[in-house]
Amino acid sequence: MFLIMIIQAAISGTQSFNVDGWANTRLEAEKQTVTNLQFYFHDTLSGKNPSAVRVAQASEMTNKSPTLFGMVMMADNPLTETPDPKSKLVGQAQGLYGSASQAEVGLIMVFNFGFTEGMYKGSSISILGLNSAMNPVQEMSIVGGTGIFRLARGYAIAHTHWFDPASGDAIVGYSVTIVH
Repeated sequence: MFLIMIIQAAISGTQSFNVDGWANTRLEAEKQTVTNLQFYFHDTLSGKNPSAVRVAQASEMTNKSPTLFGMVMMADNPLTETPDPKSKLVGQAQGLYGSASQAEVGLIMVFNFGFTEGMYKGSSISILGLNSAMNPVQEMSIVGGTGIFRLARGYAIAHTHWFDPASGDAIVGYSVTIVH
C-alpha cells in the first residue's frame, strides 16, 4: 500500500525530484594532516601458534611454481615498536596476501592495520598493493582508514628486516605516510 501511495504522489507531481541534486552537495574539508608512523610487522608461519596460515592454493600449479603462484594466506600479525618480537605491541595487521606473480615473488596485500596504543588507539589504515618481496624496498598504497585516519590516503614503504627462508617467517619494517 505504501509503495502505491509513493507512486501516485510521484505521478501527480506532488513530489519533485532534482536530477542534478546528487551533485550539488559539497563538503568542505578541514585542513589535512600528514602523519608518519614506523613499526614492525611480524609474519610467523612456523611453530605452534602461527600468525599467518595458508587458506587456499591452485590445485597443482602452486606447489610447482617457484613463486608459489596462486597461494593465499590469511594473517593476524602483530605490529610492534621495534623489530624485537617482545617489544611494545602497537597494533595488529589483519588481512590476506597471495602470490600474484609467476615471474617473481609478488604478493598482493590486502590488510587492515589496526592500532591499539597511544593517540591512534582504535584507528586503522587500509593497505592495498603489490609487495615485490625480493626488492629492497616495497611500496604499497594506503587506500582508507578509520577513526583519526578516516578518509586516509598515502603510501607504505616496507623493508624486510629479517627473513627465514626455511620457515617463511619474516619481520618487515613499515614506514607509512598518511594524509587524513
